[in-house]
Amino acid sequence: MNFKRALLAATILAAPMAASAQPVTGLYIGVGAGANWVNSPSKIDLSGGATPGNFGLAPGVTINGAGKANFNIGWTGVASVGWGFGNGFRAEIEGNYRENEVDSIRGFNLAPMGRTGGFQRTYGVMANILYDFDFANFGLGQSIFQPYVGVGAGYAWTQWRNIRGQSFAPGRGGSVFYSDDDNGQFAYQAIVGVGTPLTWLGVTGLTLTAEYRFFGTLQPDLFATIRNPVNNAIGAAGKVSPDNYNHSVMLGLRYALFQPPPPPPPVATPVAPAPAPARTYLVFFDWDRADLTARAREIIAEAAQNASRVQSTRIEVAGHADRSGSAAYNQRLSQRRADAVAAELVNRGVSRSEISVSAYGESRPLVPTADGVREPQNRRVEIVLR
Repeated sequence: MNFKRALLAATILAAPMAASAQPVTGLYIGVGAGANWVNSPSKIDLSGGATPGNFGLAPGVTINGAGKANFNIGWTGVASVGWGFGNGFRAEIEGNYRENEVDSIRGFNLAPMGRTGGFQRTYGVMANILYDFDFANFGLGQSIFQPYVGVGAGYAWTQWRNIRGQSFAPGRGGSVFYSDDDNGQFAYQAIVGVGTPLTWLGVTGLTLTAEYRFFGTLQPDLFATIRNPVNNAIGAAGKVSPDNYNHSVMLGLRYALFQPPPPPPPVATPVAPAPAPARTYLVFFDWDRADLTARAREIIAEAAQNASRVQSTRIEVAGHADRSGSAAYNQRLSQRRADAVAAELVNRGVSRSEISVSAYGESRPLVPTADGVREPQNRRVEIVLR
């Protein structure tokens, strides 16, 4: 029984390796959540204005870095809806939320503050552009991991919810710093992540994501007061403008609603004892490539060797392509593939006069697909011994 359980666990863990990451095509939705750090200490500027007291500032005067705030690790959540263009690029609209509790406040020409509390909350809407890297485009083969990068811009509101701190200095009495306000500003972010498909769960288009985000806004203007802790009387008031830079690490799920199913894995032909020489041979190619793999050369060598055994009078070489490019480009690509196979047959001792070469582009697929789909079994050259 223990052996059966171990075998089942190994099968489940190995299952994701059967699915390679594919570019997102069409509509998708995504969610994510994780930890959020506010860049600490957060520098706080102080501005004078027409409010009572103005922290002792004249109207229009600003003190940069008059105060500083530190925040505890908080949390963040995002939800998005987007569109994948099938070539690695994606565009999406995102809603986000971040919350961090204040840990300490200092500055403003006040004595050290204790009994701090309250939350900084940031929420907004972003428009993002992302790009998914396909390892196959770099000649690295298929992978279950697909890194991506992105940038975004939008609008976000920063809320200081009941943020407070009480200071006390001998001989000067005590003061309470207090702010409960919100303000919206331009927001921006950078995204670095990696996705891996979860098709082994039986859901085509479902992807697990892990990512880091840097998120920032322009400095919000928030109303704050200095109060008497005894009678709560306002001694000074004005605008504070804290820096708002965030670092987020998140896990998420992305679901492509109309993602085409992945191509079936090639089926190995069982080896029969003492087989008769075949008259048809298939040579497969990598995506957008016309060079011969080691396996392709083995198949061509077998065809050249058997050409005399089956007493062939003509060898037909026909090139084909899948539908992931334009028809004109695929026609040229299939011709290059057919020429490469014919040249290898000649290298293996077959007379060039016995070989006829033709190219069909994407017009004769072995596996019918929609336009733009990469199908490994359609990227082939057929060798027929007549």
